[in-house]
Amino acid sequence: MLIQLSGIIIFVLLLLAVVIIFSFVPVGLWISALAAGVKVGIVDLIGMRLRRVVPSKIVNPQIKAEKAGLSVNIGKLEAHYLAGGNVDRVVNALIAAERANIALAFERAAAIDLAGRNVLEAVQMSVNPKVIETPQIAAMAKNGIEVKARAKVTVRANIDRLVGGAGEETVIARVGEGIVSTVGASESHKDVLEHPDNISHTVLNKGLDAGTAFEILSIDIADVDVGRNIGAELQTDQAEADKRIAQAKAEERRAMAVAKEQEMLARVQEMRAKVVEAEAEVPEALAEAFRNGRLGVMDYYNMQNVMADTKMRESISQIDKDNVTPSTTPPKK
Repeated sequence: MLIQLSGIIIFVLLLLAVVIIFSFVPVGLWISALAAGVKVGIVDLIGMRLRRVVPSKIVNPQIKAEKAGLSVNIGKLEAHYLAGGNVDRVVNALIAAERANIALAFERAAAIDLAGRNVLEAVQMSVNPKVIETPQIAAMAKNGIEVKARAKVTVRANIDRLVGGAGEETVIARVGEGIVSTVGASESHKDVLEHPDNISHTVLNKGLDAGTAFEILSIDIADVDVGRNIGAELQTDQAEADKRIAQAKAEERRAMAVAKEQEMLARVQEMRAKVVEAEAEVPEALAEAFRNGRLGVMDYYNMQNVMADTKMRESISQIDKDNVTPSTTPPKK
């Protein structure tokens, strides 16, 4: 009985050991590699496990590369994986480049992948160019008319400039700048409408793809529209501004005139006060003349008579003016 129990325990332990070994060592992957003609040892697979590398992410791309006729070192694949790269995408890019007769080394492809760019998409774009459509770009010709244009830029990936080269946004910005400068150099918006191809030729000759990850193949103007008369609007705004300035200056002159008028009224009141003050001194002067004997009683009465006569004459003249009405009947001949 004890012999049977010990035999069962030994069998279970052996079974657990086999399960652990097969779970740690990818025997199935090793057999697939041997069947594909890829030389990968069990020790290499165990080393990958110890380095926390998923063996399938290295061996399967290696099998794919061997079947495509590419010679790729498995150590380089593992190093690229440990650096955080996408091994499968790099191998696919190498296969696509080899089929398209594009010179692309593994080191270059790995550098492009680690730089954050999709190396497979770049290779595909080198074979099949991509069309980038710019947003509607507004520019003004010399005659003040706004022109709105939309362009389609056909680009091809430049493998040599993918690392450190500018992206699509830079290409779109440069094309927009070229369109604005070209339209701005035109004498009239009619010239742009008659020959829109001049824009594409001028912009293409400026070498806008310098320093970018693309090579511009063509620039085609997809749509050209006429916008506002910006020149007339600017002139209108300037005239309105001049009018407001003139109104402000006129208001300033009016305020100065009102202030001057008030100042003159104040001076008139001041002079009237002086007159009243002088008239108040007349009785005192008369009294002083009486006391000193320079004025007699008859002289005073004569002066009063003259003053009364003067007032009477003024009253009679005022009455005559009020009674006289202008005649509207023409005189008889």
